[in-house]
Amino acid sequence: MKKLKVWLPLLFAIVMMIGMLIGFHLRENIHTTGFLKTRKQTPVQEVIDLVNMKYVDTVSLDTLGNNAIDGMLDHLDPHSVYIPAVELSDINEDLQGNFEGIGVEFQIFDDTVNVVNVLAGGPSDKAGLKVGDKFIKVDDSVVAGNGISNEKIRRLLRGPGNSQVFVTLLRAGENGQPHKIPIFRGTIPLPSVDVAYMIDKQTGYIRINKFSETTHAEFAQALMHLQEQGLTQLILDLRGNGGGILSESIEIADDFLDGDKLITYTVGAHSNRTEYRCRRDGLFEKGKLVVLTDEGTASASEVLTGALQDWDRATIIGRRTFGKGLVQEQYQLSNGAALRLTIARYFTPTGRSIQKPYDKGHEDYNDEVLKRFHDGEVLHGDTAHHSGPAFTTLGPLKRTVFGGGGITPDIFIGFDTSTMSRSITNLYLDGGLSRFIYTYYIQHLPSFQSYKGPADFITNFHGDQQVLDALTAYAAKDTINLKSIPEKDKTVLEQRLKALMARQIWRTEGYYEASNTYDTVIRKALSSLK
Repeated sequence: MKKLKVWLPLLFAIVMMIGMLIGFHLRENIHTTGFLKTRKQTPVQEVIDLVNMKYVDTVSLDTLGNNAIDGMLDHLDPHSVYIPAVELSDINEDLQGNFEGIGVEFQIFDDTVNVVNVLAGGPSDKAGLKVGDKFIKVDDSVVAGNGISNEKIRRLLRGPGNSQVFVTLLRAGENGQPHKIPIFRGTIPLPSVDVAYMIDKQTGYIRINKFSETTHAEFAQALMHLQEQGLTQLILDLRGNGGGILSESIEIADDFLDGDKLITYTVGAHSNRTEYRCRRDGLFEKGKLVVLTDEGTASASEVLTGALQDWDRATIIGRRTFGKGLVQEQYQLSNGAALRLTIARYFTPTGRSIQKPYDKGHEDYNDEVLKRFHDGEVLHGDTAHHSGPAFTTLGPLKRTVFGGGGITPDIFIGFDTSTMSRSITNLYLDGGLSRFIYTYYIQHLPSFQSYKGPADFITNFHGDQQVLDALTAYAAKDTINLKSIPEKDKTVLEQRLKALMARQIWRTEGYYEASNTYDTVIRKALSSLK
């Protein structure tokens, strides 16, 4: 019995080996089913493998694969796209509404990185950085001289939250003595509300540039702040807003519409009808509302605009919107990239499809907005020629509205065709105007810092001619003559200089408060509210 216990493990091992050998030989003679076979490769993968193993030259398989995917998506709609891994982070940041960085805005003038804005309360502000500082190094990387690009600086300054970066800089008035300053990176917001302020005692103005994860929270906070100041009517500016996250747009629509009104619904070949309705008391269900749109207003912005128009809740002023009414869902891929695939279509409450046609190919689709300029639609409107079906609004006015792509405004305002002389255009194109604004601001810093805010600046700044004279002298150094520009151009240039100077001081808040004072669309909105 003891001898059996000693030899038992060896006997088990011998039996197992014999079984494995018999099984291996039997496998060769058995016809396997599809479940046991290796999954058959697609022709696309077979071609890539053959190129990899047999092609005469070395090629990038990633490039081949990306091109194959792009070629396949070209046969779908224009908004189904493949997002390479290297681009995914930037795209996601924009939708998240924040990123990790040091909290400065910079511009490169004469191969030098100049700090043009420091985010109040941000990492750089806490570290003592100032507008006018010039970067020499970021950590050990020299960032002055030829070869410096915005993208390179951005990569150096961004990084994980709470990580440390050392910035070596020069500061004006300190005899060229460099400062090496440690900065701990933090979360930097990417606001979707550019500005919110009271135009007059009862009229508020809010401009939204996109719909990110933080948009409704930003909007609600801004709206309540304006209501505290006496807001009873609102201008909502969605011009140039290319859309974003649908749920944020729906939340804002819910603030304007009462009851359980339908806001939008989606339908796709593999997606059942999904309805999005009001589900709570809104912040501004009563009171006059105007929405401003143009050919850059798209997607989630069009969902919001269409719902407000269909329920007769708002007056839409401006130009026909872009016409993007397709729902995308983003799928993460194994290589770190993502596929943003169209799965359904948006419809307004009346049943209008927002999406414009794309059956003539991607190139024709992408050029459609340019054709509006060429055909004169942006100058004269398209209210007389509707190719889409007619619908009746669901609100008390029972108006006729049209589908077929985009949202046509109730009041059309043509594109501003006022042209500026070639001299001024050249200043814009070569970046000279941006350099001048920054330089003039730094040189007159104490004077500009005396203003309490944009409204104070707009009312009490009277140095328009002084700034224009300085610009004329500045431009002359680049052989650009501004002395002989027409009087009309001079007036427009003075207005833009004031708005750009306000932007230098108060960023988007200052720019829009100043530029709105001479914006014809804003004037029309105010008159329609009266």
